[in-house]
Amino acid sequence: MNLPPQLPDLPLFRTIADAAQELGYPAYVIGGFVRDLALQRPSKDVDVVCVGDGIQLAQAVGRKLPNRPRVTVFKNFGTAMLPTPDIELEFVGARKESYRAESRKPEVEAGTLEEDLARRDFTINALGLSLNAEDFGALVDRYNGIQDLKDGIIRTPLDPDITFSDDPLRMMRAIRFATQLNFDIDPDTFDAIARNKERIRIVSQERITTELNKIIMAPKPSYGFKLLFASGLLPLIFPKMALLQGVEKRGQHAHKDNFYHTLQVLDNVVETRADLWLRWAAILHDIAKPATKRFDPKVGWTFHGHEDKGARWTPNIFADLKLPLGEEMRMVQKLVRLHLRPIALVKETVTDSAVRRLLFEAGDDIDNLMKLCRADITSKDHQRVARYLRNFDVVEQKLREVEEKDHLRNFKPVITGEIIMQTFGLAPSKAVGELKDAVLEAILDGQVRNEFGEAYPWLLALGQRKGLEVKQELAAPPAGE
Repeated sequence: MNLPPQLPDLPLFRTIADAAQELGYPAYVIGGFVRDLALQRPSKDVDVVCVGDGIQLAQAVGRKLPNRPRVTVFKNFGTAMLPTPDIELEFVGARKESYRAESRKPEVEAGTLEEDLARRDFTINALGLSLNAEDFGALVDRYNGIQDLKDGIIRTPLDPDITFSDDPLRMMRAIRFATQLNFDIDPDTFDAIARNKERIRIVSQERITTELNKIIMAPKPSYGFKLLFASGLLPLIFPKMALLQGVEKRGQHAHKDNFYHTLQVLDNVVETRADLWLRWAAILHDIAKPATKRFDPKVGWTFHGHEDKGARWTPNIFADLKLPLGEEMRMVQKLVRLHLRPIALVKETVTDSAVRRLLFEAGDDIDNLMKLCRADITSKDHQRVARYLRNFDVVEQKLREVEEKDHLRNFKPVITGEIIMQTFGLAPSKAVGELKDAVLEAILDGQVRNEFGEAYPWLLALGQRKGLEVKQELAAPPAGE
């Protein structure tokens, strides 16, 4: 940790300082860039606050830079963006804010540097570095943000109840920063989150999900979800996940806590460098267990069909959370639906037929499916986990062998509905679908290869057994098939 932070020796910062001095505006680098300098984390976004007109300062800096980059002005917000080859600059005048109870959008007016620092969400983001000639590079730390960085603490500069009531998204941001940085949340600050949790309802779902995704992409996302649950935010922003928590006992029978199991699976997939959508598959893989939980006196607790119900829920969950409903959602849905299949293969003799079916259904997502299934093996019995993982090695070897031989990822059966209709003179009907499915099953069972020369005679024999008359026997598939 590089404390206190020091401005990089870049001509850019001297240029900003010169422009600010010419305008008579005291100027400072404020916020995340300063925090990340202290933590020795890379950062490309620089916020410059001046006691004056931020847009005017941005335009003055732009005129001084080589190639005179274009300044983008946001008049409604009183800010301006200035791109440079290495850093994205945002300029704003120092301001103070006031809020209405029904909105997290503040009423803004010009303010002092102290008022601007006070409106920041957390002490670690209320740090500044001077761009003024008399103390260039000097640290501005009105709220002991450097000490909180040293101690690993997330704390609000002012009364946390006011901070979170004014802008409830800051509650999500507190948990996000704690998760990303592996910091603790100050007890008074955390208690204020719990007290003000209902205020999250005035925040748009898009903003909540942006913060949630950042938590999910953290090195140990389970920490963030535990904080969300403990604060009472999780039942408000993602109730189906909160319902996973808890253990029910009947006699000697108890099931595991599916909330903490899900968090362990999530942390496990993170270790595979999983992208956001594989992490979402981990979160949702058991999401329907509360809805499918049943008690059988003979076997204990069961969750039959939770994978199918979870897959059916996935589109609505994505829609509710304002997540994309395209390929990303379909991949997550597929993994939720199939996540028990490889585990079932581990428990029995691995047949080529079972492997073919899995390859066909998983397609290009088979690798992510296997990562999810490995991550799903959680137990305090380390020998049991090791045994399952060794069995998974056998399954994955079989997958490679069958794929090499049969090329079944995303394959298309060579016998199409058009060929069936042309051969037997059938109109589009249920009978055509049944014949097509029968050919597919024969290929997956290994009775025939997915080649016209083998599959078509098999189709003719099947039609004969069903009493169908051949109207036109094809010597080869039609062009374009």
